[in-house]
Amino acid sequence: MDTQSDSALVEQAARRVGPGARTALRALLADVAEDGGRALRLGTGLLGSADPLVRRAGCELLAEAADHHDEPVREAVTVAVLAHGVEEEPDHQVQRAAVRALGAGQDGRAVPVLLALAGHPDAEVRRAVAEALPPVSAGAPGRVLPVLIRLTGDADPEVRDGATFALGFQVDADSPAVRAALWSRTADGYAAAREEGIRGLARRRDPRALPLLAELLDDEAGAHVLTFRAAAILGAPELLPHLEQYDPADPGVAAALAGCDPAARARDEAFAAALLDALHRQVPGSDAAVHAERFETGLTLTLTVAGENLHWSVEGLQGRSGGAPDRAAALVLADTAGARA
Repeated sequence: MDTQSDSALVEQAARRVGPGARTALRALLADVAEDGGRALRLGTGLLGSADPLVRRAGCELLAEAADHHDEPVREAVTVAVLAHGVEEEPDHQVQRAAVRALGAGQDGRAVPVLLALAGHPDAEVRRAVAEALPPVSAGAPGRVLPVLIRLTGDADPEVRDGATFALGFQVDADSPAVRAALWSRTADGYAAAREEGIRGLARRRDPRALPLLAELLDDEAGAHVLTFRAAAILGAPELLPHLEQYDPADPGVAAALAGCDPAARARDEAFAAALLDALHRQVPGSDAAVHAERFETGLTLTLTVAGENLHWSVEGLQGRSGGAPDRAAALVLADTAGARA
């Protein structure tokens, strides 16, 4: 199918109304987005339409393309959307779709435009901005923190929810200002925003989150999978009685139980120490170290090979080796054989 035929098909779907119309459009866009070049050509062309429904579909297609492909498609999506002039776009729904496309592009060049739109009068645009800021600023989250913090206190509850999730779970940053923003949300009247505030604090290992997280775990409706992840990161033994009511086979539960169990953590640490000893025996003078990620669970082994830092999950190595440190060390060295050659 040529670009002109594609364009007519998408335009017809974009203008269609009634039950199932949006679902059908999304399915069409997902299908077109499988071919990155095709999607870029079509999406960019649709942005020039006089019909806001078609421009919106163009932005949505570009977002799909960015989600389906790596560079250079994501870079091209960002360039196309920025060239459209998101701030000057008169239709709010098109702006929301454009902001989501910029987030999918994961390109730092989008940051100034997103920050400018953070005060947009449309709440859905502000929420889209909150959701887009983490992926476009992954390398330097500090520059977006003041805006994300401000959005966690937005008048609209959905904006607060989206911004608090972004700040708490998608941004690796910690400061008194970040914690103060998350703590404020723990008293939010909107339940979803309150939960995000609690989980965000727990991810920063803030002890104030402990009783609040226990309360979420004891909810009669059950706990969200991210609540279990927050519990695993916080690693408080006091949470064990609250976690033991759940099936360890359920997503996130086993990791939370292990993270909060001092005996399990001691076994993991002992294996990590034995693994380091085994590596140094097999390769004397090897530059190997084990560390804990500040915002994540578990231990990570880092080994410098030919000037490059390589990483392994200690838990993963423990499973692959059947708990044998010498075998785990051999697996690591086998993984690095190509880099050492």
